[in-house]
Amino acid sequence: MPTYEYQCRTCGSTMDVFQSITAKPLSKVHCDNCAAVRPAKRLIGTGGAVLFKGGGFYQTDYRSESYKEKAKAESGGSETTKDKTAPESKAADASKAAPSPAPASAPPGAKPAKKKPA
Repeated sequence: MPTYEYQCRTCGSTMDVFQSITAKPLSKVHCDNCAAVRPAKRLIGTGGAVLFKGGGFYQTDYRSESYKEKAKAESGGSETTKDKTAPESKAADASKAAPSPAPASAPPGAKPAKKKPA
């Protein structure tokens, strides 16, 4: 829901109100400064946007340094096991990819059939 900013007509203080986009502007809001429900006007151009306040998304949405270090250490250990198996799998792939000789019955101008990758 969007946050709209209203200004108290009595004291001039501003407050944020969560409202649906389709809701009509409020004519009265609870003013914290006056400690009562007072007439207010919605300020132009301040509603409908994302509003970041407080500690914010930066501190909560990004991983901490200690988490990054642990993840790096764990991924470093798994990379060594991948490297050990990689030469074996490359040798197996090379033997599979060896071209087979063309059949003797094929005419000299004919192209060999293409194999579909597995």
